[in-house]
Amino acid sequence: MISDKKSKKNLFNVTEKIVPLFLLLCAVISVLTTAGILFTLLRESITFFSEVSLAEFYLGTQWSPWSGKFGVFPLITGTLLITAIATCVALPIGIASAIYLSEYASNRSRKIIKPILEILAGIPTVVYGFFALTFVTPILQSVFPELKIFNALSAGIVVGIMITPMIASLSEDAMNSVPNRLREGAMALGSTKLEVTIKVIIPAALSGIIASIVLAVSRALGETMIVTIAAGATPNLTFDPMQSIQTLTAFIVQGATGDTSYGSNIYFSIYAVGITLFVFTFAMNLFAQYISRKFREDY
Repeated sequence: MISDKKSKKNLFNVTEKIVPLFLLLCAVISVLTTAGILFTLLRESITFFSEVSLAEFYLGTQWSPWSGKFGVFPLITGTLLITAIATCVALPIGIASAIYLSEYASNRSRKIIKPILEILAGIPTVVYGFFALTFVTPILQSVFPELKIFNALSAGIVVGIMITPMIASLSEDAMNSVPNRLREGAMALGSTKLEVTIKVIIPAALSGIIASIVLAVSRALGETMIVTIAAGATPNLTFDPMQSIQTLTAFIVQGATGDTSYGSNIYFSIYAVGITLFVFTFAMNLFAQYISRKFREDY
């Protein structure tokens, strides 16, 4: 009996020593992976910018790498257009869903609706892309006959549908973290349910709500398959959602095909576009962290 207790204690002590080392190894691997990706992007981008100037790349308005034109501005505007449309779709639906699930839904309704919302986040983006092309676009064309088959509008709408669960889920978690005593105090003062939600719950959970929005926008910026399938591959410098456009990620997919020879300017331009997208998403993540710290409420 004593020997069994000693062996269990020794096993427990060994486990206590191994688990922190395993967790440290996982953290180190994550950091090294990020550093390796950044190193690769910077190395190949520097090679590209030794041939193409920064001014030509970021200020140029014509993107046709196979013709030697490397003005990335049309890709940036296409990416921002898709992101803006997606945000306009996801923001009201996501926040409204979060408010309903947090403040109005019964436990039974919440158990049914929330898993359905989260299923949307698990659908492959290539499925979303064909859904936009074969279902959303024909519906929109019945309303807007001038809408092209490949367009920014349907792609942006479907990207918005895709990021809605992120806003809804994270915002609901932020609202649920608000103590009930704030709700009860406001109700005791004669506030209605809607007034409590708008004037008490949302301000108290504002940091989490804004962080969820920023993270969802970052997700929309980096979306690939939906915009590749539904938005087209035409790098137009336009903010007209009816037109075919091309985003940063869509070009990376196009440029990474077998037609691109290793060591060419087109090959290195993939990394230049990638580092541009990295800067956008990194800035958004920093902004999300700043907002979370600035508006965080401690209870």
